[in-house]
Amino acid sequence: MNKLTVKAKNSQDVMQPLKASVTPLEEKLMELFSASEKSFLAEEAMEERISALVEDFLYAKTASTDIDLELIIQEFTENKIPALPADVGNYIDDLAQTLVAHSIHTSSPRYIGHMTSALPYFVRPIAKLLIAMNQNLVKMETAKVLTPCERQTLAMMHRLIYDFSEDFYNQHIQKNDSTLGIVVTGGTLANITALWCARNASLGPKNNFSGIEKEGLYAALEFYGYKGMVIIGSSLMHYSFEKAAGLLGIGDRNLLKVPTDSHHRMDLAALRQTVAECRDRNLHILAIIGVAGSTDSGSIDPLPEIAAIAQSANAHFHVDAAWGGPVLFSERHRHKLAGIQLADSVTIDGHKQMYLPMGIGMVLFRNPQIAKVIEKNAPYTVRKDSIDLGKRSLEGSRSGASLFLQAALNIIGHQGYEFLIDAGIHKTQHLANLIRENPAFELLLEPEINLLLYRYIPETFREKAAKKQLTEADNYFINEFNERLQEAQRQAGDTFVSRTTVQNTCYGKTIPIVAFRVVLANPLTTEADISFVLNDQLKIAAKLSLTIANSDRCDEVNYAVY
Repeated sequence: MNKLTVKAKNSQDVMQPLKASVTPLEEKLMELFSASEKSFLAEEAMEERISALVEDFLYAKTASTDIDLELIIQEFTENKIPALPADVGNYIDDLAQTLVAHSIHTSSPRYIGHMTSALPYFVRPIAKLLIAMNQNLVKMETAKVLTPCERQTLAMMHRLIYDFSEDFYNQHIQKNDSTLGIVVTGGTLANITALWCARNASLGPKNNFSGIEKEGLYAALEFYGYKGMVIIGSSLMHYSFEKAAGLLGIGDRNLLKVPTDSHHRMDLAALRQTVAECRDRNLHILAIIGVAGSTDSGSIDPLPEIAAIAQSANAHFHVDAAWGGPVLFSERHRHKLAGIQLADSVTIDGHKQMYLPMGIGMVLFRNPQIAKVIEKNAPYTVRKDSIDLGKRSLEGSRSGASLFLQAALNIIGHQGYEFLIDAGIHKTQHLANLIRENPAFELLLEPEINLLLYRYIPETFREKAAKKQLTEADNYFINEFNERLQEAQRQAGDTFVSRTTVQNTCYGKTIPIVAFRVVLANPLTTEADISFVLNDQLKIAAKLSLTIANSDRCDEVNYAVY
């Protein structure tokens, strides 16, 4: 027996008592973490169970189940962490019954009320790959390949918007000094990041002043001689700008909301007046916001004119294209976003019309140097000369979710996205035509892209509605009816449209109108599905009208008895 064999034998003898002392808890935990044959077999069994759940979930045509929300809440009242590890199979069974069974079917072709849609199948296996790799894009040392991959993906999106020269992208795509864009978890953080950059750039270091990032807002305004700072946008800008105003020390009162015209676009005359008033009051106009696809109605602001006003006011021009940005893929419709290339920064959400999972947003910058003003460094990571993405990001640790976008740009391609955008807008026009042809419905705004606002008109009011002669009292009753109709439709769960309240309609700017809000982006939604949704509303409305009529008769009887 040679020395090597003896050493191995002795090592086995030494290890033997330790193996015998392993507790069931430790063995269970090691099984969860180890890359062993046993763990892979357990994972396969778990994946088979989950695959069956996924298949059943994605095949569903209904929008949701009709279970009462209170019953769901009662299933989630336990607040003690379990003492011992649960059996994985039992946990999945419980998940299937309590969570999956009653979750919203956002991929259903008859769920057309929010900016959430069906996903391409390839994102599911890529999600498994990303989770297994567990890369962290805060620094190169935890994402050696995904870091340059994300930079490449952002360059593709930057080119979609700005379309600069080949030399420009060759120079900046992988240069550590340059930032063509930043991937974040959603449009809210993208908008906040854009305004953070704008704030620091406009009130940066000068002479003996170290800049707002170091010395604070009060000192910056005092040094630059301003009496305050404002952000200007339309009344339909996203509520994330309220968050930005609070986080950046500007305050909600200094988020100035300009009214919109009858097409829900920013009123340019009102914008010019607001800018002039701010200058007269010696207020620093941090940014002017243009909206390219409002959350309420899909409206697009007049971007070229806003860009010119922003330039004249020496203000950062930011375009929130979280929803409408992908319209740039369409040769037929991209003119609707004319002027977006003049923006200093642009927000796009990948988890909206890019058909990606939740948590993929981005902000793109016209000037690849602007993000330097928010750079942070640390000695153990995101060092000054590194290519680490975390040094110019509001977030620190972050997943490689941008790989979903990189995959989609390659697998779907420019022409694939063009087809999807064109199809969504075509379906929206089809729905608008159906509404125009049916006196039971009223189209409230001509759709610009693929969001549409309409409402149901009870039979008593249809003649007046056709002549646009409804009174404020009439509209109040119709509003209440539509609220109850939308709630009943949501509870039934067969179909779904969302609801909003708009004030700028043919009935004037002061009368609030409750509207059904439809989003037609799901590639699976057919014209037959659209008709099904409308017919479902008509059936529910008929039952609701009967219920109200019977209730009124009961009230009349009770009043007579009284």
